[in-house]
Amino acid sequence: MSRITAVAFDLDNTLCRPDHDVEALYRRAFERAGVEPFGEPDVLWAALDGPPDPDDRVGYLGAGFARLAAQHGRDVDPVALAEAFEAVADDSRVTYLPGARAVLSAAAEVGPVGLLTNGPEHRQRAKVDALGLGDRVDAIVYAGDLPRRKPHAEPFDRLAAALSVAPEEALYVGNSLAYDVAGAHNAGLQSAWLRADPDEAAAPYSPDHVVDSLDGVTALLTARRDAEPNA
Repeated sequence: MSRITAVAFDLDNTLCRPDHDVEALYRRAFERAGVEPFGEPDVLWAALDGPPDPDDRVGYLGAGFARLAAQHGRDVDPVALAEAFEAVADDSRVTYLPGARAVLSAAAEVGPVGLLTNGPEHRQRAKVDALGLGDRVDAIVYAGDLPRRKPHAEPFDRLAAALSVAPEEALYVGNSLAYDVAGAHNAGLQSAWLRADPDEAAAPYSPDHVVDSLDGVTALLTARRDAEPNA
């Protein structure tokens, strides 16, 4: 059983989630673009391809609006709608997920605590500040500002170096198999996959731990701490 001497986390949908009135935000975007509303937010989310592209959020959202417009037979500029959505969105409107504060406290009892997000600092810093994470973690890596993002090893290498820990003794917690688990594996870190659906299988990936809530990570860290001979 490998030691854990440092713990790091993904940000979005791992430690926090948006706290917008989604319906109101959606309608404000159409109003700003001067377009009669159509569709619903849930249908837009379903029309998006995977996680957001930190380098082109407008293009990412625009593709979803283009599909939505086609479904409703509307002739609109999807990029203009995406730009309006970005303009009215407030990145600071986030809230901790259940168990986030407790798991951050448990991680601090293990060793240094890190944060690694694929977004750039100019977007993610508003969330970090709103949550007070700057006072709760020892290092933050904004992979969106690096030449390579997760699942490449570079952001994780920087994280381990910033935490002054051997990669194999660091645990990385995230909700994405393709980005968080794969990236941690590529850099030699241990991984804990926070899955949204208890029936979802990890295969073909092989996270070191599978948890269904942040409370599960807290329990894991507590058990590891208690099992250490010198704890």
